[in-house]
Amino acid sequence: MPATVTINLVRPIRSATVSGGNQANSGSDTAQSPEQQLEDQKAAFSQVNQMLQTVVGKLNEFCEGAFASHKDEIARLSVEIARKILVQKVENGDYEIESIVKEAISNAPARQDVVAHLNPEDLSKYQELRKDEPCEDFAGVKFVPDANIGRAQCLLETPKGIIESLIDQHLEQVGNALKKVK
Repeated sequence: MPATVTINLVRPIRSATVSGGNQANSGSDTAQSPEQQLEDQKAAFSQVNQMLQTVVGKLNEFCEGAFASHKDEIARLSVEIARKILVQKVENGDYEIESIVKEAISNAPARQDVVAHLNPEDLSKYQELRKDEPCEDFAGVKFVPDANIGRAQCLLETPKGIIESLIDQHLEQVGNALKKVK
């Protein structure tokens, strides 16, 4: 039968630790060997590493979910920003009508008997630039003023159909492409 021990303390106990020693070996040294300490540290690091990997995985899932749920809104805002920039550039006349017409003609199924409708301001600007030096890319193209066409835009009539090069259509295409991006 174990003997009872009584301890009288002068001050109150502020902290206590329970030793993990074996009751049967209570008289022996309870310190761990260096190998056991190393194994315990490896186990602890492994557990922390696993927890961090789980947290990183959940954070990645959250970011992907946030982007996916806001993809349409991001695309819409991007297009609106581009629209505001383009409106400002058009108001400032910071565009080349010749390159806009070239792009539209490059998409035309036929290059003969083409009628290019341009905003009257753009047409006069183009004619002023090309009065001494006609553009070879526009051979067979008849230019007509059309007040229904906005600045920096054009409409082509070809024997095989109509091609529109309109800012709103280009922005819509950009928006659709952005929505498809994963």
